[in-house]
Amino acid sequence: MSIIITVFVIYLAILVGITIWSRTATHTIKGYFIADKQLPSWVVAFSTNATGESGWLLLGLTGMGYAVGAQAFWVVAGEVLGISLSWLLLSRRLKRFSDANDSITVPDVLAARFNDRGHVLRRLSVLIIVVMVGAYVAAQMVATGKAFDGFTELDYFTGVMVGASVIILYTMFGGFKAVAWTDLIQGVLMLSGLVILPVVAIQAGGGWNSVMANLYDQDPGLLSPWGSEGKGLSALVMIFSFLAIGIPFLGVPQLMVRFISARSEESLVPAMIISVIVLLFFTFGAVLTGMAGRALFPGLEDPERILPMISTTLLPPVMGGIMLVVVLAAIMSTVDSLLILASSALVRDYWQKIHRSPLSDRALSNRGKVVTLIIGIIGIAFALHQTPLIFWFVLFAWSGLGAAFGPVLLCGLWYPRTNLTGAIAGMLGGFLTTIVWVLWFKPYFHDLLEIIPGFTIGLVLTILISNLTARQTTANAIT
Repeated sequence: MSIIITVFVIYLAILVGITIWSRTATHTIKGYFIADKQLPSWVVAFSTNATGESGWLLLGLTGMGYAVGAQAFWVVAGEVLGISLSWLLLSRRLKRFSDANDSITVPDVLAARFNDRGHVLRRLSVLIIVVMVGAYVAAQMVATGKAFDGFTELDYFTGVMVGASVIILYTMFGGFKAVAWTDLIQGVLMLSGLVILPVVAIQAGGGWNSVMANLYDQDPGLLSPWGSEGKGLSALVMIFSFLAIGIPFLGVPQLMVRFISARSEESLVPAMIISVIVLLFFTFGAVLTGMAGRALFPGLEDPERILPMISTTLLPPVMGGIMLVVVLAAIMSTVDSLLILASSALVRDYWQKIHRSPLSDRALSNRGKVVTLIIGIIGIAFALHQTPLIFWFVLFAWSGLGAAFGPVLLCGLWYPRTNLTGAIAGMLGGFLTTIVWVLWFKPYFHDLLEIIPGFTIGLVLTILISNLTARQTTANAIT
């Protein structure tokens, strides 16, 4: 216990150092929210991956590997495909457009692209970001509590309070620069952990063949890409849902801002290569860890505790402490980005742009720090009412953001006929479809993941309404 805490304290000291180093960049809006657009390629790459994965990777996806076995590799395929398309289709165009229009946030980009003088898209964006980030942050705080509860003698409540306090403080004082550079460290730690842990677990299980034989004896479906139910409609829907987990990479604002903050458009090319390769190791290692854990510790009531169990059982205390840090790093790398995202939406888009605040740039950046603190506290309050399954709760928030922003960004950057009316319809339609699907329709369609109908409706509405309103405008002009 003392060794694990010592390792954690050393990690905290590193975070404090980065925060102090980053503070000089937090006195302006651009510095606090996008690090003055000066991030190098490797930082952008690791920050993008670390932010996109979060506690669901180390606790949720390992738990999914434990629960369904080889079927979880569809998640790996979906994630790698999704992030590859995001880099190829969005990164360079988004960076170029944001630089040309001095954009700081994704709503900035949309307002400039669609000449949104009435701030309709901004208002929608702020509402959607705040609602979804609230759910997302709460899920990550839950993961923090589970991590401390699984690795140490601290209970869930104390774990939430300790972990959340650390995240809120370094994000509040260090801004986006601290967030991005700590993401680099956290991403390297996550990569190391997900390379080492499956190897250790497989060796402890008697080697690859022994682990596979053990899983086959438990349930042959654990080794089938179709899952335990075998070939059928339910299994096919599940596969499509797992593949679709990567779709939100095509628009979630917390990732798009990484592209905006890059030092140059050219630097995004090596960043893309690094990002895709690292994500493959991330996700593949997580699923393998869960499957090996199922062979070693069958019958766990909560599959999302398999990684802490493997770490504390099979690793020496120092390595166990490092794995605690790895889990917390995954959580922190997402929560800090979400806090900055919500803060930028309220301060930059709501106060500065919509309400035309007379406050100075420095005063607005200070207000951003206060908002970061408040949102973090709200997240803690929700997390104390523990969310049972991190994986599915995170997917809901992930899908809601992806369905709202993905279709509009894709069309805005690639389809010249897209107009403001179509963008509003697509954003609102994608977001509401996600919520309605989860609340009323999902159980009747074999639990089809909400991003599929949400993104589809958002894309169709964006294109359809843009074309209909364009024709109407032309007809009116001719008349």
